[in-house]
Amino acid sequence: MKIYDISQEVFGCQVYPGDPAPERKVLSSVEKGDVCNLTALCMCAHNGTHIDAPFHFLQDGKTVDAIGLDAFVGMAYVAEHQGIVSGEDALAILQKAQEQGRDAAKRILIKGEAEVSIEAARAFARSGLLLLGNESQTVGPPAAPMEVHLVLLSANVILLEGIRLAEVPQGVYLLNAAPLQLAGADGSPCRAILMDPEF
Repeated sequence: MKIYDISQEVFGCQVYPGDPAPERKVLSSVEKGDVCNLTALCMCAHNGTHIDAPFHFLQDGKTVDAIGLDAFVGMAYVAEHQGIVSGEDALAILQKAQEQGRDAAKRILIKGEAEVSIEAARAFARSGLLLLGNESQTVGPPAAPMEVHLVLLSANVILLEGIRLAEVPQGVYLLNAAPLQLAGADGSPCRAILMDPEF
């Protein structure tokens, strides 16, 4: 089995403009004579590789702890796309995923510098998708991400943002992108991995 780590390293990760960057504080150090090494960290729930819960944009939306793990763990289809994902592009991606199996079409990861358009968001939302992942720090247009987020999160499509897929060929994998169990939170960092059992 081949395992792909598709997560960013936290302290050197990309940060959405205006969000605070992760900070590391050493609380104790063996080198300085302390009994152990101990680290504290401070970060935004949307730094680096992370998930967006519906509560991120919807006041009555599900928080991280209210989302079933089946959204984050299961078969996923990696599709490559550069530029704006149109409605037609989204339908083509979904068709290719469905050809690989119904489970694979429940979780779509888009490889490349892609931006999901509102038309694509509507197509994904209508499809019964559980999770949509992308390499950018935001799934929609960086300057105006709200509309795309509202369409997807209103349909309970969980977003997995800031993944890294450069080394991952297109195809079907087992995804594990479980978030931290953060009660009441709008998002969470995660260590996202893809597993290829056929390798």
